[in-house]
Amino acid sequence: MSGLSLFMGFFSAGTFVVWGSIAYSLGWIAISIQWTMAIAGFVVGFFIAPRWHKTSALTVAEYITRRLGVNTQKTYTYLFLFISLFTTGSFLYPVAKIVEVSTGMPLDLCILLLGGFCIVYVAAGGLWAVVSTDVLQFIILTAAVLIVVPLSFGRVGGVVNFIESIPATYFNLVNGEYTIGFIVAFGVYNTIFLGGNWAYVQRYASVNSQSSARKVGFLFGGLYVVSAVLWMLPPMIYRIVNPSLSTIDAEGAYLMMCKEVLPAGLLGLMLSGMVFATASSLNANFNESCAYFNHYIWLACNYCSIINSPYGRHCKCSDQCCRFNRSSFISAYYMDLVLKTTNRVFRNNDDISQFRSKCFL
Repeated sequence: MSGLSLFMGFFSAGTFVVWGSIAYSLGWIAISIQWTMAIAGFVVGFFIAPRWHKTSALTVAEYITRRLGVNTQKTYTYLFLFISLFTTGSFLYPVAKIVEVSTGMPLDLCILLLGGFCIVYVAAGGLWAVVSTDVLQFIILTAAVLIVVPLSFGRVGGVVNFIESIPATYFNLVNGEYTIGFIVAFGVYNTIFLGGNWAYVQRYASVNSQSSARKVGFLFGGLYVVSAVLWMLPPMIYRIVNPSLSTIDAEGAYLMMCKEVLPAGLLGLMLSGMVFATASSLNANFNESCAYFNHYIWLACNYCSIINSPYGRHCKCSDQCCRFNRSSFISAYYMDLVLKTTNRVFRNNDDISQFRSKCFL
């Protein structure tokens, strides 16, 4: 489950937009770029995930406390929470925008409803709720993607006709401005990001052994090897259906291919899968931010402290903390700031979702 959750938390609707546009324009290079994420997963599984699990740290702030002291940890915590107002908002906005474009609901209302829904189940269930919903989202999205690929090939007369109709350079491993140097640099970046971002490190640290932590990274890498091909084939095939899209319009190639081959019900399934796949990153950030606020600001300033025992690490007042975290008044207040910041920063910016308007309106 942790491996599937890591996989779902790592990508978003932007995967189908950014890399889908490259797949439409340049072909296989979009898959080559995403395979660097698979390689990063294998590297993290071999070397980094077991080391994170060995630390037994509940949060990165706890790890920083051990290595660098309480003052450094406090500085990190306040900086993290301030920055997460904007990073979490950047996850929330595109999800709300997809819902706005597809349903016609006001953007402000979409932000409040989606944000409120995520707050409720993350506050009630914590990391377990995030991981469980990630698994369900994986099943829904995978089912939709598997349906799109054969229907897309059928739309252009089969695999053989597709291969015969594409440009000569379409299956080059590197193409255009995306050189070997770019591929290597992007792979290094993904390894650092996947191995150092606490929203992902939680998946390695929350399993029961170092061996399981390795398997989380390996499962992530294996899924990305296969999924990159399945995700990028529809926009590549759409190049045969409509070869005249501009660079900006190509961002909607995946969804345009879906509109070509899927009935309304399955198109809605695909849309919901994309929405909640993007929301997975939002939920992970909510969970991490709430944990920081509760443990290192509110509870640390009042009555709570962490102790070691033969049964593991826990809080001296675990019952009180459990009730506090689940009631989540402080967490909800903090997330309310996220919603308001999101609305103020992004409310007048429509550029990000122009492609969705072309697809759904």
